[in-house]
Amino acid sequence: MGRKILFVTTDQQRYDALGCNGGTVARTPVADALAASGVNYRRAMNQNVVCMPARATMLTGQYPRTHGVYANGVPLPSDAPSVAAYLNEHGYRTALLGKAHFEPAFDLEGRWAENRMARDDTYGPHRGFEHMELAMHGPIPLWHYGKWLQSRPGHHERSFYALFDGGALNSSGGGETGACQLKINPVPRELYHTDWVADRTIAWLDTLGADEDWFCWMSFPDPHHPWDPPAAELGRVPWRDLDLPAGHPGSPDACRRILEQKPGHWLAYYDGSHSNLEGGPTGFVPAQMTDDQVREVNAFTHVENELIDEALGRVLAHVDSRGWGADTDVIFTTDHGELQGDFGLLFKGPYHCDALMRLPLIWRPSPTAGVAPAEVGDPVGQLDLVPTFCRIAGLPVPDWVQGAPLPTRDGTGRERVITEWDSQFDTEDLHLRSLYRDGWLVTEYDATGGYDGTEGELYHLVEDPHQWHNLWSDPSRRAVRDDLLADLHDHLPAARQPRLAVEAPV
Repeated sequence: MGRKILFVTTDQQRYDALGCNGGTVARTPVADALAASGVNYRRAMNQNVVCMPARATMLTGQYPRTHGVYANGVPLPSDAPSVAAYLNEHGYRTALLGKAHFEPAFDLEGRWAENRMARDDTYGPHRGFEHMELAMHGPIPLWHYGKWLQSRPGHHERSFYALFDGGALNSSGGGETGACQLKINPVPRELYHTDWVADRTIAWLDTLGADEDWFCWMSFPDPHHPWDPPAAELGRVPWRDLDLPAGHPGSPDACRRILEQKPGHWLAYYDGSHSNLEGGPTGFVPAQMTDDQVREVNAFTHVENELIDEALGRVLAHVDSRGWGADTDVIFTTDHGELQGDFGLLFKGPYHCDALMRLPLIWRPSPTAGVAPAEVGDPVGQLDLVPTFCRIAGLPVPDWVQGAPLPTRDGTGRERVITEWDSQFDTEDLHLRSLYRDGWLVTEYDATGGYDGTEGELYHLVEDPHQWHNLWSDPSRRAVRDDLLADLHDHLPAARQPRLAVEAPV
């Protein structure tokens, strides 16, 4: 058979969160070591910048327009292909520990299996995973982690930030600066969901025989908001010691000058006239965010990144203790990024930029695979994860997969990555298509949502890595823009018909 596979995902983690990708705050020695001994992808990008579409792509190997999950309110169809099911059919033991989110999370009625398991005291099988133990962003008992936390002494289910306020995302502030969705959380570290995910992963691995092949998706809910890591860990990154992030323009006037160059919903989000309903709490107005609030949000995020790295280290040490180290491939990535102060903004949404699109992606092949350490600059996408898992397992790539196995060196003909956005709300009605190629990023806006089809964005990411200078209307770049748009249209697959319904909008 093939090799064992540990697939590690975080949630809403930036490319530059890791030291190996230029991060200078969070200490991430475990991920950095994987990159040093494996393949670090410098231009990995997602196919959608919010959770469910991106995660559905990682499971199916298909574009959102193919699997149909174009927004968080659209559940992945029950008959959608699944790499877990494919591997399981070929002898692999399969599990998902942590955040799944292939189905809408705003589901108090338990319409979908992910949200019924904990209340029914079941653990799968589902979507090809023999075993699932699920967590989300806090102690809500719809998922196994919340139910488990409520059974622990101390009532620490009350310690976390309250994610919802009257059925909507909470926009209240906390911490020392009053930053949105921040809380100083008295929960002990051993009860926090990051260590819980690692603990449950280790426990599942210990149910396996020494000679069994396995595919384990270990899925951390952090560093996605709300930002409420254990208070005892906050001393790792004192927020007062932080500079503003490099992507922050430095002043409200500078933010406005940059955002005015972009299509109108960018500045409207900053000013509060666009609610960013699909990306964060609607009561949040970025223009009202202080520099110190940006610093404190970043500090809490860096703490969460460090805790993830240490939890990953514990799991890798356990894999080694089971004698599997030489036969296990490790792939580390995330679903999408976080604005985290870039442009003076926070959270995510219909904003196609590196902060949200560019992913940490590291593949540490089994030492027996004979793959030399490398940094790969050719563009790759989340589409390419499923065929890579198949190659590791020694299986043919199924016909339903739209990606290709990840390259282990540059120069293999990779040219482009495509990312899409389609609003689930008629009030938002934003539809974006982006293509990255040759250091350029172009974004086209459909003639909807107040746009007439002539608006767009164009950036040269080598000359302008923060995307502060929109070249869309620059006559000297017209030929480049038109060539990139033609390439985008040529490579977009046909959209699924009929379009799936939004069943639980968020």
